[in-house]
Amino acid sequence: MSSALFEPIALRGVELPNRIVVSPMCQYGSEDGNASEWHTIHLGSLSMSGAGLLILEATGVEPRGRITPKCLGLWSDENEASLGRVLDLCREYGSATLGIQLGHAGRKASVRPPFEGGTPLEPGEGAWTTVAPSPIPFEDGWHTPEELDRAGMDEVIAAFVQAARRADRIGLQLIEIHAAHGYLLSEFLSPLANRRSDAYGGSLANRMRFPLEVFEAVRAAFDGQKPVGIRFNGTDWHEEGLGPDDAVAFAKELKALGCDYACLSSGGNANVRIPLKPGYQVEFATRVRTESGLPTMAVGMIREPALAERIVAEGKADMVALARGFLYEPHWGWRAAEELGGDIVYPIRYGRGAPARWPQAFEHRSAAE
Repeated sequence: MSSALFEPIALRGVELPNRIVVSPMCQYGSEDGNASEWHTIHLGSLSMSGAGLLILEATGVEPRGRITPKCLGLWSDENEASLGRVLDLCREYGSATLGIQLGHAGRKASVRPPFEGGTPLEPGEGAWTTVAPSPIPFEDGWHTPEELDRAGMDEVIAAFVQAARRADRIGLQLIEIHAAHGYLLSEFLSPLANRRSDAYGGSLANRMRFPLEVFEAVRAAFDGQKPVGIRFNGTDWHEEGLGPDDAVAFAKELKALGCDYACLSSGGNANVRIPLKPGYQVEFATRVRTESGLPTMAVGMIREPALAERIVAEGKADMVALARGFLYEPHWGWRAAEELGGDIVYPIRYGRGAPARWPQAFEHRSAAE
């Protein structure tokens, strides 16, 4: 029986050979936003992972939009050139389609990397002024952001547009806009962070307005044959925050603007306890897919190939994205292909390690089990 996870899927003019996605993962390995040798190793490996799509980490569209000083950026010619060199190698040796997540950290910017505590930077450490829909710190002890006025919002849109054009020039085949996890666009969507009294705050229609403006501008700036998707929250896990009904309404507006898919995540607009378990966010992808008709990507502690297969085969989502699973097992797609009977493209120099080329080793393993 064929595997649903290994069926191809078309997103606009791009066809992916399977439904496996490497989810964006911040690496905190950049200087001034430039891709480093670490990115060559990291992305080079994941481009050979068996995934149909590899989405690069959340990439700041302007310096103040980075989460940390070590985050990847795409606002300068130097950023563009350094990342282009890495992508050339990924295309030469890997098989995954390459996309990028463009984002702006908003009030959660200007912090240390997680492995250095993840706390706000002090002035002597290079802290910068953060921006948000409202001047509300994320938590006590965090920077108080400046409220974006119309001119500031236009600057952010222009930065997204410029980054989208740079992404197109270096051959990226897909853009995912980051509107989840309590970063800037997520802040506009969530009543926990957005307390504005103008046309961009209050009702859901108003809170959606700026993220939709950003999406529309990016869609217009990027090659029309290439897909633009978006990641946003299915819930804030807070009774006063964004919920599943809001997510469906947002998805319907996105679809009308030509969005190609939605990746449903959750949390990040408040410090709350999230009920973690394998596939804990799949229900949000399912509901958006069912009620809006927008293709969806499921993400969240999906480690076992059998679970990924069920998600796609049962119509809960169109694609499955893994993050930490690929960090632990960079060739996860190879194992999924073996267990589910899917076809995979191996790098020519690694081909002799495929089960079909080395059956004796796998027969012995099965006997031991």
